[in-house]
Amino acid sequence: MTVLVGYASAHGSTREIAERIAARLAERGVGAETASLDAVGDAGGYDAYVLGSAVHGMAWLPEATGFVHTHRELLAGRPVWIFSVGMPAALRGPWKPMAAKEEPKVTEEVLADLSPREHAMFSGVVAPEHLPGPGRAIFRAMGLRYGDYRDWEAVDAFADTVARSLHPAPGRP
Repeated sequence: MTVLVGYASAHGSTREIAERIAARLAERGVGAETASLDAVGDAGGYDAYVLGSAVHGMAWLPEATGFVHTHRELLAGRPVWIFSVGMPAALRGPWKPMAAKEEPKVTEEVLADLSPREHAMFSGVVAPEHLPGPGRAIFRAMGLRYGDYRDWEAVDAFADTVARSLHPAPGRP
């Protein structure tokens, strides 16, 4: 069994999460390869897929939605999990409830082409250089904070769920 842990990353945070998922799958006895979704050669060469994207403007990056759309028939016949990397943990005060409302919007386009087994929403890294000048001003005006908000325990738990589904323990269905 080989799993593609494919990603679309703008600044590297999503790539690092994908690499962590693949490493965790390998630790659990599941063969996994990590690749940028715009660099996947033979998409049909995998038994299962864990696909993720950075979230910009409450949507997956175009290379991720393009991959899902292009390969929707292939993906429909195989196990698929998805993850999104945004900034819900950076939200503070009155903005915090927005995180829960954002998830359906983020996955809307992807779910039109795909029925994943699970979706995980992770926070990534938010640095000043990741935002244009006006974006930095809005970010500060909202009282948000820059930082590395990745929750590695949550990433590991997601990967463990995938691994258990693909490689169940003896005696378990």
